[in-house]
Amino acid sequence: MIFASVGSMLPFDRLTRAVDAWAGDNPQTPVHIQIGDGSYEPQNAEWTRMMPHDVYLQRLTDCSLFVAHVGIGSILQALELGRQMLMLPRRASLGEHTTEHQLDTAAKFQETAGLAIAQDASALRLAMSALLSSPLSGATRLSCFAPKPMTDKIREFLLTTLPR
Repeated sequence: MIFASVGSMLPFDRLTRAVDAWAGDNPQTPVHIQIGDGSYEPQNAEWTRMMPHDVYLQRLTDCSLFVAHVGIGSILQALELGRQMLMLPRRASLGEHTTEHQLDTAAKFQETAGLAIAQDASALRLAMSALLSSPLSGATRLSCFAPKPMTDKIREFLLTTLPR
């Protein structure tokens, strides 16, 4: 199953359209898209505007490919679950965001194991097929807990710095 998400803040119809078009060409593969406030409603894939966080996490856990915008929250949640992900950056020049920061985020994370970046909708559709037939290996699994030395330093700082 492919799970695609545009995030919770802004619509991203370019991503939704690309994933939906892929679903139309590949009806044998279940696809679910979380479309947020987008104006495009998928014709070929199951979709939801928003979903409870526990449902989101279950879809992310169950998917064989996670397709999303290059949002840090999407990246971190997929890394915590060790899911392979394919990401398409929002572009301010296309009216999808207020800045081009997702291009910078994509550049920063492009070498991350288990993560692929597509620069446009055509590349996204091609990569979806490629990643299903030949998944990325070595997906990084990030702990959702801070390392003990870090929490010990924070505790020490709080105990020695704050007034009692």
